[in-house]
Amino acid sequence: MLLSICLLLSFFSLSGGMESGVIGGKEANPHSRPYMASIQYKKAHKCGGMLIREDYVLTAAHCLNPNDYPDQDAEVVLGAHYINKVEKTQQRIPVMKFIRHPLFEQSNKQDYSYDIMLLKLTEKAKQNEYVNVMPLPKKNEKIPADVTCSIAGWGLKTPKGNQASDVLQEVRLKLQENSECEKLWQQHFNSERMICSVSDGKHAFCLGDSGSPLICNTKSQGIASYTVRDDCTNTVYPQVYVNISSFLPWIKENID
Repeated sequence: MLLSICLLLSFFSLSGGMESGVIGGKEANPHSRPYMASIQYKKAHKCGGMLIREDYVLTAAHCLNPNDYPDQDAEVVLGAHYINKVEKTQQRIPVMKFIRHPLFEQSNKQDYSYDIMLLKLTEKAKQNEYVNVMPLPKKNEKIPADVTCSIAGWGLKTPKGNQASDVLQEVRLKLQENSECEKLWQQHFNSERMICSVSDGKHAFCLGDSGSPLICNTKSQGIASYTVRDDCTNTVYPQVYVNISSFLPWIKENID
């Protein structure tokens, strides 16, 4: 049994995600998620993120590697609904600094249980009805299984599509028991630092939604981290998120 799972993991591979989006969702109400950020490199959307202070965005560490993406070419777009249009509501702010979790940096295989990164912006965002900060959860806050949460992002609306949507999409997902995630993902899942959602074959985040916040009961609880590569609606392997509440001390230490 262990061998077959390892072969499946090797065949599927972990996928953090570039350039696609939520599956089985719908268009979000315009500007109903004012905390949402599009993280871009040379004007191209790479990942989602969340504004947690006027000058900091929280996202996944794998989204932008500082060695591959110099911070002078990275930007955050806030207040967007149509990501490929110039909207009066949008604020485009360059990234001053990438702050990836050091244990993600140090791991040769990149431990995705530390897949978290702060982006320090060159200037403060102007808060208004289109752009606003999302409060962080409480430390070690527990989220029960079977709770229905939601995630939003810009990108593909079908697993086999090749054209990304330019409008913000959202999807509702039910959380899974951590014990089930440990059994399936084995060493790739850490119950202290991760949470996961049920694989129902219809609703999912996909490539390009990495870094987007998982919202449960109006609170930010997770950061989209990984799914099965090229099979976002896989019905066996749950989708995995970094548990934000486990990293509150690290976040507070690194926000100056």
